[in-house]
Amino acid sequence: MILKLFLQEQGATTLVIGAIASVNAAGALLGSLMWGRVSDRSARRPLLFATVLGAATAISVLIALPPAALALGSTFVRAFMRLGFATVTMAIVSGASATARRGKNLSYVTSAQSMGFAIGSIFAGFLLEQLGYRWGFAVMAGLPLIGIAFLFTLPHEPAPITPARRSSWKLALSSGLADLFISTILRQIAIFGTFSMLVVYMAANGIPPRYIGVVSAFNTGTQVLALILFGRLADRVGRRRIFMLGFGMSALTPCVFAISTHIAVMMVGYAAVGISFSSLHIGTTAHIGDRIPADRLGTMLGLYETCRGLGGVLGPLIAGTIAPLVGFPGMFVTMGGIAALGFLLMLTRRLVSRS
Repeated sequence: MILKLFLQEQGATTLVIGAIASVNAAGALLGSLMWGRVSDRSARRPLLFATVLGAATAISVLIALPPAALALGSTFVRAFMRLGFATVTMAIVSGASATARRGKNLSYVTSAQSMGFAIGSIFAGFLLEQLGYRWGFAVMAGLPLIGIAFLFTLPHEPAPITPARRSSWKLALSSGLADLFISTILRQIAIFGTFSMLVVYMAANGIPPRYIGVVSAFNTGTQVLALILFGRLADRVGRRRIFMLGFGMSALTPCVFAISTHIAVMMVGYAAVGISFSSLHIGTTAHIGDRIPADRLGTMLGLYETCRGLGGVLGPLIAGTIAPLVGFPGMFVTMGGIAALGFLLMLTRRLVSRS
């Protein structure tokens, strides 16, 4: 949020500001796939140290208030490291979980991440107003370093088993996950495209930074409890019902932003995104853990995050291109239509499977 407002103040175009989300997603795309593969072939705890230090270093570059090109490079590296941390963590927890508790255990990890995002969103606006851009970036760069102390408490792992070489997409096809991954790409195009313009959209409608951060926190704040709830439900009612709810809600939420500029409706939209992400993410990651052997979990969870990243690269570019042509409301409706395609693909696939 701070970076987007900084570039807007420097006179950057909507395409450049939207490119922040695309570059972020590109880093996530490459990082999740690479770190997932590495985590299946080496000890995972050292990877967590490397990704935390890398993310902190990337954020520290912004303290110098660099030009847009360098800021985008910092965004790429930060995302590359952050998704590596997330992928390795999910692989550790999923591999150590029994099937009956996998959704619940994964929900704790993702909920903790969402809590961090929510706290960051709430305080980012206040931090910006009190300290300015330079010191705001300095505080953000220092926060990941605090987490390093907790990594020393992790137990040592047994030596990893080298998995048999096999294409990730071939494994996805043989496991019946290909349609899920394609639908995930479409969903991410819609959500990342919507989110890439929301900060600018709210600022253009006169909402100050302190309230933008609070409104944004309704997304991740909702996830904190929703992830735990859906984690339990995924273990009880099945993974598919949970992630289908996420796909359906993802098609509706961009349209919420299209119908109003009022701050209360914005909060409803962000909360709906939080619920849709929670059900989709927990249902999908638990589903992958059920179908994939432990020695390939890192790779397949990385491929899932890569699909999310691919959609995140395309979404902001599409949104930034069509927003000047159809306006913000038209862009939001278009994003909703793209997410609906992902939902229909999964629904059609389910009906065909039943037949």
